[in-house]
Amino acid sequence: MRAETTNALSDAEIQGRKLAQQLLEQSPAENFTNTGVLKIRDGKGKTTEVPIHFETFVTTTNWTSVYELSPPNVLTFKKLVVVHDSASSNQYRLTFNFGGDPDKHWIKDNSDIIKMLSFAGDFGCADLGLEFFHWPQQKVLPKTTPLSRGRSYTLLESTNPNPSTNGYSRVLSWIDKETGGILEAEAYDARGKLLKVFEPKSFKKVNGQWELQEMEIRNVQTGSRTRLEFDLNKK
Repeated sequence: MRAETTNALSDAEIQGRKLAQQLLEQSPAENFTNTGVLKIRDGKGKTTEVPIHFETFVTTTNWTSVYELSPPNVLTFKKLVVVHDSASSNQYRLTFNFGGDPDKHWIKDNSDIIKMLSFAGDFGCADLGLEFFHWPQQKVLPKTTPLSRGRSYTLLESTNPNPSTNGYSRVLSWIDKETGGILEAEAYDARGKLLKVFEPKSFKKVNGQWELQEMEIRNVQTGSRTRLEFDLNKK
């Protein structure tokens, strides 16, 4: 991603790569565990609620996120493990739930097919891994509004030079200047059409710190929507 000399890049591209690298290097300060519920509404309005257990493990070289579902049926994804690495692409591991045996079959593969699988409703594996910050083309764009969600931000465009048929061609991220968090994001399909919109919905103060309480991702092409609500009361 960063082998190309900066002499051939514009200032906006240099700033974009620097910002993307900073975002990739943001790791949690410590291990933590949380629970919540996924509220999945399909394009016809049918809603399903799926409990989720979330864990983060931090090491000196990387950090790992584990998302474990209690799926409503016996043939579905059960667990997603994402190993975040600021120097290279993330590693993804999926567990299928076959007939009540949650660990019967593992997929250890970092192919684009695995990355773009939908793990939980509208959340794809690559969405949860923020894989688009690893793409080679990153650029800071001019602001579209003075503020986003009442916050000062930097608009980052991440471009995929070789999108798969079902993958993203680019992602626009509104990055909070103070915290480095994503205020909102838009993902575009291989044809350049808007596909998904991501928004954090609410925050709650826990032990003196503001933490994300709800986040939502919408598929504007199908009309489906998935909201993840964290149970911060159990922390």
